[in-house]
Amino acid sequence: MALNSVNTNVGAMIALQNLQVTNNELSTVQNRINTGLKVSSAKDNGAIWAIAQGQRAEIGALNAVKDSLNRGQSAVDVALSAGESVSDLLTQLKEKALAATDSSLTTSARSALNEDFKAIRDQIATVVSNAKFNGVNLLDNSTGTGGYKALANTTGATIKAAGENLSLGGANVTVTATTVIGTASQATAALGLVNASIDKVSASLARLGTGSKSFSTHLTFVGKLQDTIEAGVGNLVDADLAKESARLQSLQTKQQLGVQALSIANSSTSILLGLFR
Repeated sequence: MALNSVNTNVGAMIALQNLQVTNNELSTVQNRINTGLKVSSAKDNGAIWAIAQGQRAEIGALNAVKDSLNRGQSAVDVALSAGESVSDLLTQLKEKALAATDSSLTTSARSALNEDFKAIRDQIATVVSNAKFNGVNLLDNSTGTGGYKALANTTGATIKAAGENLSLGGANVTVTATTVIGTASQATAALGLVNASIDKVSASLARLGTGSKSFSTHLTFVGKLQDTIEAGVGNLVDADLAKESARLQSLQTKQQLGVQALSIANSSTSILLGLFR
């Protein structure tokens, strides 16, 4: 038989303990609904929180990789645009040089052609010197064989687009800063240099295009990788709000019943007064 005592109300103690458990669970559910996370801090689940933090750091680091790839792609695209201009200018030089091989030209006509040739020739140097993005020029041989190295992953590995030397008198543009077409023989020699330059510049542009494509392809991959990791973190820490909403309803009902049970347990000792009437 249960002890009837005014000193110790066992029923109220049990009801209070149960109510506190319900309140704690209700607080947890409300926090999950408010944050959208089932693991919002290390105390919720230390192991899962640590894994999620590590992956969040990886996602942040991949942002730096994407930025580096974007800069690299921009630098290569600027070089491509300038290289295409150089190719167009070489086409114009070929026209002038071929016209100047005609031995029947008058002195004034040859002089005019030569002046046009020199102006176009010098424009190549101007285009190449201005082919910069963020201080990087992939056409003036300033990068040597290094080209542009962009970050490929979060460990510091790189992906490279090789630079091309399109400077006058360089490896790919054999026309020099002193090439002229003032005589028929000079025009013939210049025509040979221009033809060789056109072929080499075309090959250079193909390589630059491949480099730009590699940056673009890797940038797409990194974006997909980042999305996949982010989805994985969500699977670890995100709360199922539909499930938590159902639990909230249940716990609110339990809380109300717990309050009533505690009220009943607290009033049980007053019943003892009736025994003394």
